[in-house]
Amino acid sequence: MAVATADVEPAAVGPAPIVVRRARFWKRAWAATWPKLLAIAIVVAAWQICVWLELRPEYVVPSPFTVFDAMFHHWHQLLDASMVTLKRGALGFLVAMLIGGAVGIAVARVKLLRAAIGSMITGLQTMPSVAWVPLAIILFHQGQGVIMFVVVLGAAPSIANGIIDGIDHVPPILLRAGRVLGARGFTSLRLVVIPAALPSVVSGLKQGWAFAWRSLMAAELISLIPGHVGIGQLLSSSGEQLDFVGVYEAMITIFIIGVVVDAAFFGTADRAIRRRYGLIDASGS
Repeated sequence: MAVATADVEPAAVGPAPIVVRRARFWKRAWAATWPKLLAIAIVVAAWQICVWLELRPEYVVPSPFTVFDAMFHHWHQLLDASMVTLKRGALGFLVAMLIGGAVGIAVARVKLLRAAIGSMITGLQTMPSVAWVPLAIILFHQGQGVIMFVVVLGAAPSIANGIIDGIDHVPPILLRAGRVLGARGFTSLRLVVIPAALPSVVSGLKQGWAFAWRSLMAAELISLIPGHVGIGQLLSSSGEQLDFVGVYEAMITIFIIGVVVDAAFFGTADRAIRRRYGLIDASGS
C-alpha cells in the first residue's frame, strides 16, 4: 500500500502549481481589465446621454451604437488602413530609436555636445508635429518621405531626452564600482550605465511612441499617398465628405490602436523592469 501511495501522490499533486499559476494569471488579467471596461462603459453612457439630450443634431453626433455598427460593417477597411498606418509608424519609430539613441548617448557622455545641442533637443521636442509637415512637403513633395520625416522628428527628441535623463541619474557609486571591476569606456556603458538607466530609457521610448503616433496622424491628415490609405487619411477623407459616422469610426480606431500598443509593449516592458528592480511585488503583480 505504501508503494502504491507513493506512486500516486506525485501525479495527483503535480498539476496543482500549474492550476495556481493560471488562476493568478486570470486574476491579474481581470484586475487590469475591469477598470478599463468600466471607463469605456462610462464614456459610452455619457456619449449616449448627450445624444438623447440632443445637444447637437444626431447626424453631427450620432449614437455610439450607430458608430459601433458601422465599425462592424467596415472592419475590413479599417483594418487595412490601420495596418498601413502601423507599418509607417513602426518604421518611423525604429529610425527614431536609432537616431535618438545615438544622439542621447553622445550628448550624455560628451560635455561639448551637451553644451552645444543639449537645449536644442528639448526645443525640438516642444515643436508641434504639424509644424514640420510644410517643410517635409517642400523637401520630399508627396510620399512616404514626408511621413517618415515628420515621425522621426516628432519621436527622436523624446527618446534622446529619456536616455540623457536616465544616464544623468545613474548613481555615481555604480560607476565607481564598475571602474574598480575593470568596466571602462564602452564596457562601462554596456554593463553599467545602460542597465542602470533602463527605467528612464523605457519611459523615453514610451513618450517617443506617443509623439510618433501624434506626428504620424498629423502627417497622414495632410500628406496623401495614392494607393496607400492610412487611418489618418481615412479620417481626412471622411471629414471632407461630411461622413460624420466615418469620422467617429476613424477616431475610435486611432484611440484603440494607441491604447493597445501602449499596454502591450511599453506597459509590459515597464512592469517587467519595475519588477526586476524590486519596485513592485513580483508575487502580487
